Amino acid sequence: MKLILENISKGFDDKSVLRDVSFEFEEGYIYALLGRNGAGKTTLFNCLNDDLKCDSGEFYLVDEQSTEVYGNPSANAAAGAASKADSFKRAMVSDDIGYVLSTPVVPGFLTGRELVKFYIDINKSRIKNPKTIDEHLDFMAIPMEDRDRLMKDYSHGMKSKMMMLLNFISDPKVWLLDEPLTSLDVVVAAEIKKMLKSAQEGHITILSTHIMELATSLCDRIVLLKNGHLEEIVRGTDESDEVYEARIISALADDGVAQADTAVNAQTGAAVQSDTAVQPDVNMQHVHTDALSTNTNHVEAGVKEDTSNESE
Repeated sequence: MKLILENISKGFDDKSVLRDVSFEFEEGYIYALLGRNGAGKTTLFNCLNDDLKCDSGEFYLVDEQSTEVYGNPSANAAAGAASKADSFKRAMVSDDIGYVLSTPVVPGFLTGRELVKFYIDINKSRIKNPKTIDEHLDFMAIPMEDRDRLMKDYSHGMKSKMMMLLNFISDPKVWLLDEPLTSLDVVVAAEIKKMLKSAQEGHITILSTHIMELATSLCDRIVLLKNGHLEEIVRGTDESDEVYEARIISALADDGVAQADTAVNAQTGAAVQSDTAVQPDVNMQHVHTDALSTNTNHVEAGVKEDTSNESE
């Protein structure tokens, strides 16, 4: 399976953030997405998650094991499809995507146990390997004494683990992780890194980060978003960490588009500011506190939480 990006462009007013972005992400790899502040990493994620509409270009999956064929196979063949894979090109849908934000948003009026139960109930048809609620919570190392506490009292790390757990439960094909280890203590960060490594087979994982050590130690491939384009920095044979990291930093230093992402959009209402994620409105299972209405696979509190009791 591959995630193909073809000539994706996105701008805000007179600011061009993504410029004819083309790239292929392959199954079984964890990609680090590196870029300077404002380079457009979150803009790219929001476009892939369909929270922002691309100005031009397209993205899709090529999955030869899928039973769903994109378009008309006969027409594809008549048009001279380059390979068998062309007949398995299909649009990426919400069930394919798991999007984890750098700032976790959870319904604080639910306990951890209630959230997992609710999520399992509304996603029964999607869950490939059913487990009990406690088995899921055990997997994410949620302490027994915290499982029946309201999540409004969870620490930042605990909330992040709950959001990550929902992805493990629904098991989407493509994981978009926007600074997933930001502000986590070393123990929680190590746990999540181990889980991501264990789950990379069968998935396309794209992880945006500003932490060089995380990019080089956890991720298989390093991709830079600079000057509005994606560019992979391939590690040389026997290249040391020090030399490789210096090459990455040097490549990022000449990004002329960085900070363009800060210009977004009180006017348009799609605000993506300095690569800080707007809470996505679609494509993750939403849990609204007013009506518990759902969408597909992201959890979001619909009322403002009292964060004064949150312990870090």
